[in-house]
Amino acid sequence: MKGLTYKDAGVDIDAGEALVERIKPLAAATRIPEQLSSVGGFAGLCGLPEGLEEPILVSGTDGVGTKLKLAFLLDRHDTIGIDLVAMCVNDVITVGARPLFFLDYFGTGSLDVEQAEAVVRGIAEGCKQAGCALLGGETAELPGFYKKGEYDLAGFAVGVVDRKKILDGTTTQPGDQLIALESSGLHSNGYSLARKALLEVGGLDPNSRLEGSELTLGEALLAPTKIYARAVQAALAAGEVRAIAHITGGGIPGNLPRVLPESLGATIDLRALPRSPLFDLIQKTANVPESEMRRTFNMGVGLILAVPAGEVETISRALEEIGERPHRIGEIVAGEGRKGEARIVYKEDA
Repeated sequence: MKGLTYKDAGVDIDAGEALVERIKPLAAATRIPEQLSSVGGFAGLCGLPEGLEEPILVSGTDGVGTKLKLAFLLDRHDTIGIDLVAMCVNDVITVGARPLFFLDYFGTGSLDVEQAEAVVRGIAEGCKQAGCALLGGETAELPGFYKKGEYDLAGFAVGVVDRKKILDGTTTQPGDQLIALESSGLHSNGYSLARKALLEVGGLDPNSRLEGSELTLGEALLAPTKIYARAVQAALAAGEVRAIAHITGGGIPGNLPRVLPESLGATIDLRALPRSPLFDLIQKTANVPESEMRRTFNMGVGLILAVPAGEVETISRALEEIGERPHRIGEIVAGEGRKGEARIVYKEDA
């Protein structure tokens, strides 16, 4: 009788080692000056940038959620890693931090080296866009834990900011203007509702053309989350930024109040920027109320910067110079005792 091996039990050590060898050049391409180690060891090492008086480390962790289901459905895995980096890095930069390094966790039932390499290639691309190092990660093969061909992802980002330059929203005041940076689509939130509305209720084919777009429905849904690290650095270098909100799950009502003092709210005019046909299709197909759309999706806004009125033109110009399309979508107002999401008032409802 042949003796039982780890591979017989569902774990292929050779495949894991082959993946590590494929990952090494991808990670090497993201190397930053502060990095002290390479992928393959037990731990990743990274120093701090010079010139900071009191460096404070900033951390963030996230996943991609049920957007993964679309990657499985369409068998496309080359951009989902960008989403993973974006969801972590876009949180870290809201306090004014520079992203330093990123680590990932990839868990699957049976390791498909080609599939895993595509995912990590996307992670490396996301790190390049963010200007941070892919310092390490973990690949876990868990037989029987995941369906065949499926996997899960988690990411961990660390950045650094000088204590005196931390953005915490406390200096924000009524009259400050809100500059929105466009999202690239749904980003990585609201996909349970999007899939239910479009694929189940609407019975739409993800390979069909999205009306009003050059993309197929599937391509639009899988469009990777935009990374705003360069945009934030450009804005901070150009003028005074008082608060930054990453618009993720909960939309503007659930995220902008997180960076504002309790005494303040905001008026928002979403008519100030283009609305992706994808949002309209979701709403129309399943008759989703506008209020539910706003508290589930980003509605075209990926990041919001609160700046003094006198800084709007200078900061907007700096953003335009690096290819962003900033939109003035509202202003900070006195909160008048409103709490939570009620602190956000939409001008189009007036």
